[in-house]
Amino acid sequence: MRKTRLIAALSLAAAAAVALTGCNSGTPGAETSVVAPDEETVWFTVADPKPEVADSPTVAAITERGTVKVGVKEDQPNLGYLDPTTGERSGFDVDIARWVAASLGYDEEDIEFTAIDSANREQSIINGDIDYYVGTYSITDKRKEQISFAGPYFVTGQGLLVAADSDITGKDDLTADTVVCSVTGSTSIERIKTETEAEPVELSKYSECVDQLKNGQVDAVTTDEAILIGYAAQDPDNLKVVGEPFSEERYGIGIKKDDTAFVEFVNTMLTDGGDIWTAIFEKNLGAAGVEGTQPEVDPVG
Repeated sequence: MRKTRLIAALSLAAAAAVALTGCNSGTPGAETSVVAPDEETVWFTVADPKPEVADSPTVAAITERGTVKVGVKEDQPNLGYLDPTTGERSGFDVDIARWVAASLGYDEEDIEFTAIDSANREQSIINGDIDYYVGTYSITDKRKEQISFAGPYFVTGQGLLVAADSDITGKDDLTADTVVCSVTGSTSIERIKTETEAEPVELSKYSECVDQLKNGQVDAVTTDEAILIGYAAQDPDNLKVVGEPFSEERYGIGIKKDDTAFVEFVNTMLTDGGDIWTAIFEKNLGAAGVEGTQPEVDPVG
């Protein structure tokens, strides 16, 4: 089997928790494992031979092409982030996307990442521009009319990011005089419109909202707490997360509509790969104060 270094610089505490050797992930048709050869590195094993996923048009397209096209975010620290200096991608969602590719038998060099804004996710999947999408993608009934979801692989809740000296303490403080920013096409901005009197501002990226918050152009940024904690951790002197979560956001992996075979493949990977999931979580979010419990996947159909 080929070993691919997909997760590096794991904290010592996390490494101790997941120092597993030859632990079966349950990936259909292959022995995919995560091992900790030292206390700083976690390794995926790429499935070899590649598993067959019968009746999946997505996997058939991947097989014919020889590469995996994945949609991600790249402006969300600890979740989906592209370092502008090094060009390296990192984060919980990015590593989940890599895990799926490895389970299909594809190495890091075989993955083509594409950053896609929230408003364009469904259409990119429908068009076949990407094979699947992993990027803080909340499972909703409306989205399921156009695409299918594997998972959920993570559950969080909507929160608020404000300036460190802000008087806002939670959702109840969002009055008509409050300007709240989120991204176009997100469930977060829709909830602000329907459940508060605040003035909504829609931008294409969360990083743009955070820039406006720092510049005093908006009073708060709202999205899932996991995302906001990442931003606050980058600049704790100027930013803070306040209040209790006021929703439940269930992150899923977006897949072409009715590709049941691929959904079932990914769901089996998630269900049987708890140790790998824990390693990915601890490496990316364990130190950020977010509680991590792997959720059960939804039944297919």
